[in-house]
Amino acid sequence: MNLHRMLLARAEAGNPVRVGLVGAGKFGTMYLSQAARTPGIHVMALADLNPDRAIAACARVGGFDTSAADFDAARKAGTTHVTDDPMALVAADGIDVVIDATGNPAAGIAHALGAIEHGRHIIMVNVEADVLAGPLLAARARQAGVVYSMAYGDQPALIAEQVDWARASGFEVVAAGKGTKFLDGYHHITPDDVWQHYGLTPEEARAGGMNPQMFNSFLDGTKSAIEMAAVANATGLTPAPSGLSFPPCGVHDLPHVMRPQAEGGLLHHKGQVEVVSSEERDGRHVAGDLRWGVYVAFEAPSAYVRDCFREYGLVTDTTGRYSALWKPYHLIGLELGISVASAALRGEPTGQADGFRGDVVATAKRDLKPGDRLDGEGGYTVYGRLMPAADSLAAGGLSVGLASDVTLKNPVARDTPLIWADVEAPPGMQAMRIRREMETMFAPSREHAAR
Repeated sequence: MNLHRMLLARAEAGNPVRVGLVGAGKFGTMYLSQAARTPGIHVMALADLNPDRAIAACARVGGFDTSAADFDAARKAGTTHVTDDPMALVAADGIDVVIDATGNPAAGIAHALGAIEHGRHIIMVNVEADVLAGPLLAARARQAGVVYSMAYGDQPALIAEQVDWARASGFEVVAAGKGTKFLDGYHHITPDDVWQHYGLTPEEARAGGMNPQMFNSFLDGTKSAIEMAAVANATGLTPAPSGLSFPPCGVHDLPHVMRPQAEGGLLHHKGQVEVVSSEERDGRHVAGDLRWGVYVAFEAPSAYVRDCFREYGLVTDTTGRYSALWKPYHLIGLELGISVASAALRGEPTGQADGFRGDVVATAKRDLKPGDRLDGEGGYTVYGRLMPAADSLAAGGLSVGLASDVTLKNPVARDTPLIWADVEAPPGMQAMRIRREMETMFAPSREHAAR
């Protein structure tokens, strides 16, 4: 609990943590707003394919001088150099921490590999890249003596923190996950339909600069699947064989719902990742919903601890054995500085993949035919389905992170998972090569996946 003190010491010594941020979208801009006000932090470089957008983001949040002509000038003057070349940022002398906030899995893998090569810590906001190859990237970072970390403020890192708290306190984690809004039929929503579900008109969304495909990935279940795969790969929790079921559940019902089916709950097994919905299946709002938050459900290991649960007012199921804690909100990029400071000052990640337990397989949103061009998460052609990694590997499942800008060779019926053999992959694609290497290195057993 002394990160702020450590940052103050770096500031007083005139040796701030120098940060390079790749991606000036919403997440990146939220980080910038706080980094400008955090002692001991110097955002030395900012890379975006649209440098004008990056400069505008700095002006919007305030506190930045983006006049530096190059990286060296920025380092010496304590200002920020803006570029459209992320690999130049990664290689720039003086950078301590690289943040990838692009959302593009192939780009994220390239930036991570570059950061590791140049001895930089890497904070992977890009959960898509983490699910595609996180275990391999984390292993390479450890070998190089740098930190590869999930992004604090995003839900997977916050869930991993809760799981760690429970286990370090001596509790068995029964389930962990997050809340979202999910109704039947959401898997098939396209960017044409997305705004009505957010209560916006297309005109309002355009005025706010909101990307319909990105926002649709949250509605159609893909983002939830990606985030829960990341949690599984970082914590050892595992998906149910059928993936996510999105049960409607308010916070005070978590101990009742997040317990095994044999004991009256909805879990396939203890130690499961699951996402709860803020809406009943008929569209009624769930009381005490967790739409923006995260949770961990855990079990009392003894009668004595059950008594303690009761004495101290914990919410439990009817047996008193199961309880849960939750965090109602996540602050996204506003909290990202925790990861930066933890990596640079403690040498510790705020969550990190250490195995391949969950995968997200591209699944047809509609009947697809040969020649169709896949357009990735949140688009018109596929959504992401969470699967145990062993099941995905056995089927030859195509990761949703690789289901963009590739052409379909075979017909695929609606709601059918795609496999590698269904697509014409471009030769020499780095992300595909790294993914295949990760699969080989971290392939789990089918027995472990079945639990």
